[in-house]
Amino acid sequence: MTTSTRTLRILCTAITALFALLFFSGTASAVTTISPQNAPSGTHLQTGEINCVASSTGVSCSQFELAGVGNTNATVTLAVTYSSTIECTNKGGNVVESHEHDVTTVTSAVVTSSKNGRLAVPAQTSTAPTDAQVLQSADCPNPNWTPTVQPGSVAVESFTYTLTFAGFTSPYITITGP
Repeated sequence: MTTSTRTLRILCTAITALFALLFFSGTASAVTTISPQNAPSGTHLQTGEINCVASSTGVSCSQFELAGVGNTNATVTLAVTYSSTIECTNKGGNVVESHEHDVTTVTSAVVTSSKNGRLAVPAQTSTAPTDAQVLQSADCPNPNWTPTVQPGSVAVESFTYTLTFAGFTSPYITITGP
């Protein structure tokens, strides 16, 4: 094999590895949809960034300011679904079944427009529920079994963030993820 052929093979292998790294290692990202028909005419982003970031333990959505909203208030909602693994233990102390259990948390706030037709939208966050909070709604198929949360299994499964203006039936901003 010639030196140029060997160099070309090494280069192709490196490019393929880089492509695989970039393509397969990226984290899932949120999808943001802005629907101008669902807002007062002239609504636009004044400052900040409209963004939500999910980690395994929660979701954080940035604060920002909209202008051109007149005297229209809005409702901001963040709904996050967390999945966990529930282990069911019998009276003998043996795990007899494991199953997935989802818990959804919802936070909501009404944001009031200020003077000059501006709307200061505060940051929204959600953190993973504790094991005790998960167990409030978890159960086992046999009432004699005891449910426990498998350590480290509570994680963000999905989320939806919306900003809906008063007087409109659909959201102006929708962010879904992870």
